[in-house]
Amino acid sequence: MPSPLFADRPAQPPEPGAVDALISQTSRLRGEVDAVRRDTAAHDDDPRLRWQRALCDLAMHQLDELRAQFGQLRDGAPAAPAPQDLPPGEETPLFDGAFTSDAGAAYGETPPRTGSLLTRVGSAEWNLLTDEVSWSEELFQIFGRTREQGPMSLDEMPTMVFAEDQPLLQSMVTDCLIDGKPIDGEFRIVRSDARVRTVHMTGEPVLDADGCTASMWAVLRDVSELRRSERAVRESRDSLERTRQIERTERRVAVELQEAVLPPWRGSLRFAHGGPAPLDVAGHYFPAASTGLIGGDWYDALALPSGDALLTVGDLTGHGVAATSSMAMLLGALRGMAVAGIRPGALMGHLNQLLESSGQPVLGSAMCCRYDPVAQTLTWAQAGHPAPLLFRGGTGRPLRRPDGVLLGATEGVAYEETSTPLRPGDVLLLHTDGLTRGTDVLDDETGTARLLALAPRLTEARDAQECLRSVLEEFGEEAREDDACLMVVRVGS
Repeated sequence: MPSPLFADRPAQPPEPGAVDALISQTSRLRGEVDAVRRDTAAHDDDPRLRWQRALCDLAMHQLDELRAQFGQLRDGAPAAPAPQDLPPGEETPLFDGAFTSDAGAAYGETPPRTGSLLTRVGSAEWNLLTDEVSWSEELFQIFGRTREQGPMSLDEMPTMVFAEDQPLLQSMVTDCLIDGKPIDGEFRIVRSDARVRTVHMTGEPVLDADGCTASMWAVLRDVSELRRSERAVRESRDSLERTRQIERTERRVAVELQEAVLPPWRGSLRFAHGGPAPLDVAGHYFPAASTGLIGGDWYDALALPSGDALLTVGDLTGHGVAATSSMAMLLGALRGMAVAGIRPGALMGHLNQLLESSGQPVLGSAMCCRYDPVAQTLTWAQAGHPAPLLFRGGTGRPLRRPDGVLLGATEGVAYEETSTPLRPGDVLLLHTDGLTRGTDVLDDETGTARLLALAPRLTEARDAQECLRSVLEEFGEEAREDDACLMVVRVGS
């Protein structure tokens, strides 16, 4: 639920210019911090100034991370990498020597917040000449040690470090003490209370007058929460990418299934025994703008062994593979019953019973027409579906609808039939309600009126394909809430 302060403003992505301004401000702030750091660099013999410089280094590191995150916000998240299976307890490296940690998730608990930034940063100094070790109070808190237990020597520290991270710590300390290299890396520790923490360590050797290493100082930062947040972002990104991949796969399967069941109609439907003029048929599927998934709409024309023709359109609720598979099942049953000679009204009743007994609850609207080419009569029944539109002599009108409720809505329903005589040159439009119901229309009356207004063009068209093009010019570019099917049938002369 949005904040009341912004209830009248929908959430919008940040403007690129605003993010660029934040990046510039972060860069300027980093430069100012760096200037303060350089002022303290001339006094390496002062522990207080070394601590201030270390805090400046930490602040600069955080500003670098913040600037990089702002860059990602401006440029968009990168494509998620392929997930990799890692051994239990092992994390994905962020850079050489840096690891993420779930900060105690391995022990089935959520680690507590450690408070302000200063309570997550501690300092230490190991004097190699006197073997003295000095830890700040914050460092005791990070490692979960009491003052009575005392600070840990460089030889003792690996006992708290993950076994796989111990070589990294040893290498950093050795390079610092022997080669005078600065320390910069991360390792994971297991505290005495069994909590796992990720520690980022930076430090430098302190040289004596002869240039030999006299001591080593370091700043250790508890970055467990930061790494946990990074991991949550990464996992969310990966989950989003997996969801998108599933949606792409589902759409591809649904499209392939729909294309297999509903081949594009364009041409003549010739009757089994010849004689009467064939029907000219053209069909089209309109995808929805509000979803990338295919719905359960269908259209079909079939020459029956009896010499009649089956004409049908319908729409099942839902989208995706479930809807298209249910549509394929229903259309297969419809074709089989029509071939067996079952009349449209009884056929609607059987389809209703089929949906009632299916394991997946679904509702559907449908219209089934049977055309007798000899008597030139259209007999049809419907289940909660728009009536066919008949165009003749430059005008159009919807046919009177017989009674019929939605498929799957209730048991034991009888569906009424009605018959309409047709003439050579008549044009029928059979469609699902998604065609006439746009995103800004509460009902389909306006859309139906627009279809009927095409009557002069449809009745003067040479064939069904030209009629279809006229409808596409009027409705094809619209954004619609639901997908739709349209079938144009022109009676031959």
